[in-house]
Amino acid sequence: MDRWQVDCYRRPLRDDAGQALWEFVICDPLNPSLNISSVCPQSQVTSDWLKQQLQNTMTSTGIRPQCLQVFRPAAFSLIEAAGQSLEIPVEATRRTSALKAILQARAHQYPRMHGYTDEPYDPLAMDRPPPQPCPTDLLGEQWRFVALSATDLEEVLLQRPIPIKEAPETLLPSQKSLASSMLIPGLVIDGGRQSMRLARWLQQQQPVFLKAQATGVVLEVGLCDRIVLFTYDDPDIASAAQLFTQRQQESRGIHFLLVQPDDSGVTYTGLWMLL
Repeated sequence: MDRWQVDCYRRPLRDDAGQALWEFVICDPLNPSLNISSVCPQSQVTSDWLKQQLQNTMTSTGIRPQCLQVFRPAAFSLIEAAGQSLEIPVEATRRTSALKAILQARAHQYPRMHGYTDEPYDPLAMDRPPPQPCPTDLLGEQWRFVALSATDLEEVLLQRPIPIKEAPETLLPSQKSLASSMLIPGLVIDGGRQSMRLARWLQQQQPVFLKAQATGVVLEVGLCDRIVLFTYDDPDIASAAQLFTQRQQESRGIHFLLVQPDDSGVTYTGLWMLL
């Protein structure tokens, strides 16, 4: 499936009239040769201009993408409008590593370009709202940090019938060449009667990754939002959180979130592989 990763945002450049320049970047993570960029004065950046850039790229490459992936909230509406006019779906996702690598590389090129403003610039920076608490009526009965071997995770847990499951192949331990005995960290929530409600709500939030901090667990969701799942001041839990983080590093970032009715190990409600 051809998925193009795209971005359109202000760069540390100005034209001769002093107007800020925006850059539209298109890349295909499966085709490194497709790496196209166009600049435009801020006043002329419209969905019609983006549509034209996309049409030009499709014409020159002979490829029509089946999806456009966008990681930047400030760019999403414009790109979505351009995609709709071309009948191309637009997906909001943080998992645009190829595009982000290109943006970071281009950031080193701007100082050598005409019109460089010499302003502080981070190509991946974006405004982030403060973390929001998880609705208390959804949190269930108890939760805990766990760890499963890569084999048990892939060959046992992921093979169980789970109503809500997000486990892209790219996030499986075997795809990262991890040892079968590698411990993959996870967080398990026993949701009790609220198990399905919690799983459905989490699915709507689009989980990305978990961050276990000294005083609580934060779930990164969507493009830039954060949810505080749990807070704690127990030294034992803080120690378990530290071990969870250590295992995340050892597993090259792979971890999981599991929601189940109880700890019987018989039924499961929702499972997300995270990175």
